Amino acid sequence: MPVPIIGFVPQPTLEDAEMENTMSQHGMTGLSQLSVSINYTLWRNPGDRSDPVNLAELDEPTRRALDEPAPQPRPAWLIEMAERRRYPMLWEAVRTTWTRDASEFSTPTRLLIDHADHILMNQFREELGLGDMGIDRFISPLTEKTVNRDAVVTVEGVEMPALEIDTDPFVYAIGAELSSDTVLTAVVPRDALQHIRIEFARRHSATG
Repeated sequence: MPVPIIGFVPQPTLEDAEMENTMSQHGMTGLSQLSVSINYTLWRNPGDRSDPVNLAELDEPTRRALDEPAPQPRPAWLIEMAERRRYPMLWEAVRTTWTRDASEFSTPTRLLIDHADHILMNQFREELGLGDMGIDRFISPLTEKTVNRDAVVTVEGVEMPALEIDTDPFVYAIGAELSSDTVLTAVVPRDALQHIRIEFARRHSATG
């Protein structure tokens, strides 16, 4: 990543899952855009991780698969990954996007809407009445008119102008232009908002 990766500020309710999602675009002269998204495990009661309130709502097949003993020994990383499925995840919650050459598709507004659409389409299919992936065409409820351009967000301890989508019933989204080539966006399910401080900083981890 040509620029620092941004994430939520450290807070007890969020645990960086150390699993990034990346997206890239290439043009005639090489890499033109790169995005890195951070996933988080959500702890509703971080003071007692054994509290059942921390568990995700799982369907019976998933719960049974997690509870059944493995037919053969598994490496520690695979065991840890399986155990994470017991807890709610904020998938691709915070995204840093670097763009080499600006275009209509790389504006902060466009990137914020695209990020929110991505989460809605992949995480809220049932709520939106969509069928299996690839069957029903997703029609975004978000447009430039749904974006509030008078928001403020704190990044690295400094307040800065931000864009905000606070009209969708399923997600809250916020973004900011960090520099001429870098945009921060974040999309959070509404039922998780009460547990999160919406503030950002450079990510410090083994991979970032």
